[in-house]
Amino acid sequence: MVAPVPRIAVIVVAAGSGTRLGEGVPKAFVGIDGHSILRHALEGVLAGPRAQVVVVAPAGREGEALTEAYAAAGDRRDLVSVVTGSDTRQRSVAAGLGGVWADVEIVLVHDAARALTPPDVFERVIRAIDETGWGAIPALPVVDTIKRIGEGEVLGVVDRAELGAAQTPQGFRRDVLVAAYAAADREFTDDAALVAAAGHRVAAVEGDARGFKITTPADLERARALVAPSRPHPVTLDRAARGPRVGVGTDVHAFGGEGELWLAGLAWPGEPALSGHSDGDAVAHAIVDALLSGAGLGDIGTHFGTDRPEYSGAHAGVFLARTRALLGEAGWAISNVSVQVQAARPRFAARRREAETALSDALGGAPVSVSATTTDGLGFTGRAEGVAAFAVAQLVPAS
Repeated sequence: MVAPVPRIAVIVVAAGSGTRLGEGVPKAFVGIDGHSILRHALEGVLAGPRAQVVVVAPAGREGEALTEAYAAAGDRRDLVSVVTGSDTRQRSVAAGLGGVWADVEIVLVHDAARALTPPDVFERVIRAIDETGWGAIPALPVVDTIKRIGEGEVLGVVDRAELGAAQTPQGFRRDVLVAAYAAADREFTDDAALVAAAGHRVAAVEGDARGFKITTPADLERARALVAPSRPHPVTLDRAARGPRVGVGTDVHAFGGEGELWLAGLAWPGEPALSGHSDGDAVAHAIVDALLSGAGLGDIGTHFGTDRPEYSGAHAGVFLARTRALLGEAGWAISNVSVQVQAARPRFAARRREAETALSDALGGAPVSVSATTTDGLGFTGRAEGVAAFAVAQLVPAS
């Protein structure tokens, strides 16, 4: 039986030169680990809803782009194609639109440079288009204080409550996007701006910290740290065999942050946010401390301190994935983790399994158990002033 033509297409824009990255090749073909930025981006796209995938490649690199696309697609090679890009992003997207199949109803435009964007971001964008009929983009809240500056002087403060950092994929009804591109009379910074200038509404959905854009060498280092494979620890005859090790970690955060609560790797709409350099996720941070202490690698401040701006506002997945990579580099694997939450709010019972799954996934499938207590109204946690978490982790030598 022949599969139906997808109603969704994703244009993966990979035609940029990557000058600021300084790697000497077009950005999409720079390696993160054993694979290129483009390969990682395509794997994320193809892990999402079934869609036609049109890769927009630099001139002269079409064959290389098709090889990467086929490698990522596996038995879905019939869904992917490659077109030649242009000298601007807007013209490259227009070239991609020319390769979209006639039956496609929704078109998503995604920057290959946002190579680690999770599949659920694509799903949120598509769902918003289906529900509203508008375009939709993922966005992250702006957590820094924003100033207006002119000639080296602070001129005022911008209200960040109405600000969001736009990401991709940006999705639209196919007819709306095609008409907006046909009417465009100048270059726009992204597709949402172009569509909005044509008079159409655009919705915003929750983005993801992993969807950052790889633009500078620091961004590339961050991406490599997030996907770093665990390396076997060298074994020598003059080193005694290592047995299991146990680490203990604690973390405490007070309520009073901005935005919504993030705890145990989950968003808790309607609950007050915890304050902190990142998202204040005391559960994830306690787990990080337990893992690092068990491996003798210091603590969370050693690797994720306030002097590391790339972790500002980061969620549990970023911290836990990087910690797992650090353990692998030191020759350790995670056997299991247990964490207890002390808090009067939120109520964990209904979402305990969901939290365990989210934390386990971020640790590469290592089992995680979560328990919670209210402390019977005693102490700052009992007074609902904040959250405390206590974690124990067992490590074993990596095989």
